[in-house]
Amino acid sequence: MSAAKKNECLPVSKDSEFDHDLDNILLENLGDTRTLQAVFELEALVLTGHCSEKDHEPPRGLQLILGTKTTPHLVDTIVMANLGYWQMKVSPGVWFLQLAPGRSSELYILKEGADGIQNKQSSKLITINDLRGKVVHMDVVKRKGREHEKLLISDDDEDPQDKKKGSGWNSNLLKWASGLIGSGEHPKNSETNATEKVKGGRRGKTINIFSIASGHLYERFLKIMILSVLKNTHRPVKFWFIKNYLSPPFKDLIPRMAQEYGFECELITYKWPTWLHKQKEKQRIIWAYKILFLDVIFPLSLEKVIFVDADQIVRTDMGELYDMDIKGKPLAYTPFCDNNKEMDGYRFWRQGFWKDHLRGKPYHISALYVVDLKKFRETAAGDNLRVFYETLSKDPNSLANLDQDLPNYAQHVVPIFSLPQEWLWCESWCGNATKSKAKTIDLCNNPMTKEPKLQGARRIVSEWSDLDLEASKFTAQTLGDDLEPFPSPNQSKDLISEGAFKEDLESKAEL
Repeated sequence: MSAAKKNECLPVSKDSEFDHDLDNILLENLGDTRTLQAVFELEALVLTGHCSEKDHEPPRGLQLILGTKTTPHLVDTIVMANLGYWQMKVSPGVWFLQLAPGRSSELYILKEGADGIQNKQSSKLITINDLRGKVVHMDVVKRKGREHEKLLISDDDEDPQDKKKGSGWNSNLLKWASGLIGSGEHPKNSETNATEKVKGGRRGKTINIFSIASGHLYERFLKIMILSVLKNTHRPVKFWFIKNYLSPPFKDLIPRMAQEYGFECELITYKWPTWLHKQKEKQRIIWAYKILFLDVIFPLSLEKVIFVDADQIVRTDMGELYDMDIKGKPLAYTPFCDNNKEMDGYRFWRQGFWKDHLRGKPYHISALYVVDLKKFRETAAGDNLRVFYETLSKDPNSLANLDQDLPNYAQHVVPIFSLPQEWLWCESWCGNATKSKAKTIDLCNNPMTKEPKLQGARRIVSEWSDLDLEASKFTAQTLGDDLEPFPSPNQSKDLISEGAFKEDLESKAEL
């Protein structure tokens, strides 16, 4: 169930009768209920626009900030290559749009009127006075004497003198916005990229982790993933979750869980652009959100993030992965394991189209990956991925596993650093021989057995039942839900071996 959305609005689910899972409504659970009602709340309006430069392609990568006179930087984004498109979340009021400090404002100025060019940094006044949002057209022009300079310059291409001065692509913005982390939110004194930080007994550089979940089953997995991350590191952790598909109870729970366990959390969202080919199936839309908007969904001052699947269990300090040198690549993924020979017939990338296209490069799994956001934006990786997506997605036979196929297909243009194999283990593809070295365990689907994930989780991951019990107890105590009796790990093993597992209703709704 979802709300019919106008392009200018961002509605989110707020409440539903009897706390039904709006993503997976099971008619057998409704009983005598004839009508199920849900309440949606209009959270924000969408300010969109197009930025152009006369006689040139749109200035892709140009950084924009939006705020008030007293607080000029509340929201930020970058200009995309396609139509010079940009997007920001706003509420009704008077706003000022301007170029961000750093290379964007050093190289460009706003052009006002037909032929009037201002010689100093200016702002554009925008008034949001109704629920239709607004589309803003803006022109920019390069400063005199800098007409031939490129906007996107990676650190590798910078002049050594500029590096010493710290005048990189977005270094000035990062300094200026260090306390303004928040996509569409009011400024916070969050030091997400700070070198040293002490909070709740945690010390060091913050580890930023990104995930997405839809439906009560995957929210259950997500809580377990959070706990597994926190129990294996002493560093501060900030979780970023796509807000679009989270249930109202989970959105109520997560800030309380953050307070209890000492982590930070932020809910983020991005409105699907009208010009980008839209997916129809909800699961494919969710997959798309994992990869298509990485350059614009996070605040510009966030430099790196790790994506971790909701159904993944972490067994090591994620700080090790966060600090890993990925050799200047914008993305880092783990290649699929090849040691479980029973799965050879399912390794489609070893034959036909994929074998020819990869030309010896590995095919990577999308359950865990690192995004160097600074490099990702500098190299216009987001634009390149959207171009590939727009071309391929119109063919119904392409991008069967959208979030996985797209970066693997594009890796000749958007390079991928291959992580060591132990960073992602899943039983289906890796087999038990390498399980003891696994730093993370993913509950990936087994195309041979099609075992339900809840059953597989209890069987494969020894600590899963304890983590599940801890998360369930906290949820029950916080939200006042009734706690289902959970068997001990030993009892769980006995139940599995006897084949006496009771069918879990959530498994029926598995995505």
